[in-house]
Amino acid sequence: MRRPNTTGPIERLTLTAATLQAIRERILSGAYGEGEPLRQDAIASELGVSRIPVREALRQLEAEGLVTFSPHRGAVVSTFSIAEIEELFELRAQIEGDLVRRAVPEMTATDFSRTEEILDAYESAFRRRDIAAWGDLNWQLHSTILAAARRPLTLAIAENLHRHSDRYARMQLSLTHGESRASEEHRAIVAAARRHNADRASQLMSAHITGAGRSLVKFLRAQRGEE
Repeated sequence: MRRPNTTGPIERLTLTAATLQAIRERILSGAYGEGEPLRQDAIASELGVSRIPVREALRQLEAEGLVTFSPHRGAVVSTFSIAEIEELFELRAQIEGDLVRRAVPEMTATDFSRTEEILDAYESAFRRRDIAAWGDLNWQLHSTILAAARRPLTLAIAENLHRHSDRYARMQLSLTHGESRASEEHRAIVAAARRHNADRASQLMSAHITGAGRSLVKFLRAQRGEE
């Protein structure tokens, strides 16, 4: 009896996932800038793949809000207005602040050990100016804390909001050198959580996100000439 071929779909899924990750990283790092057309042929050639995984990846990125399809231009990197970016950070501050308050009483020694590892890696990436690592490590830290709240639907929303803000946050940190402040604020949040002070950790998380949003908006207004 002939066995069905089970490797094709798995290999295709793996290729699509790798293509998705590569394109997403290029958007988040700013290599593909706001409003830039994403031409499937050119991207396929750059990544050494066919157009099929590129097309599937772009549709997934559309669902994530990082790509917009235009009838005349095709796929382009999404652009957020100043008002939308302000809303994005306000939502993050509200949602993550609430999650932290719920998470702190449930955090374990393992969770705290993991936060320290991430903080050290985060600061090491700053010293190396490894911009590509910043967003991933930032979310690793936030999600390690937030996951203890055991509210997966809310955590998924927070992750999506983080993904939208990541490219702007990286750009702002890299050009305004706000790394030290970000690191200090992260350590203060973890310290409050270690003291089991859920309200203080929540306040610090909300202030951390709100402050980052304000700094970013000020930076973008100047860059876009909207002051």
